[in-house]
Amino acid sequence: MRLELSCALLAGALLCLSACNKAESPENVQADVAKAQSTAAEENAKADEKVKQVEAEAAKDRADALAKVADKSVGALADSAVTQAEGETKVALAKCQALEGDAQKTCKDEANAHLDAVRAKAKAAKAD
Repeated sequence: MRLELSCALLAGALLCLSACNKAESPENVQADVAKAQSTAAEENAKADEKVKQVEAEAAKDRADALAKVADKSVGALADSAVTQAEGETKVALAKCQALEGDAQKTCKDEANAHLDAVRAKAKAAKAD
């Protein structure tokens, strides 16, 4: 009885092992390949879309950063122009002291008007 049971178990095990490596039909293989190709194509399309989205976001971030740098540059140039005009106005006002009466007043008014114009242009440049 033991021998019969052992032979039956051995035969069952061999039958199971031989079924594991059984080749599938060409139709099943082709269906599996087509399904795998379709899945891979979908995943590639999703990955490509994600790359495009990331590249678009990076381009926008880069453009925003460049605009911010340009704004800072314009602001710095405007501040520099105002500083230069203030210095020139101080020199002009000092020279105005050599004049008398209406000539001195006109000289001071012109110097201050020039400074006010430069300040207004700088403020407008910063606002843009």
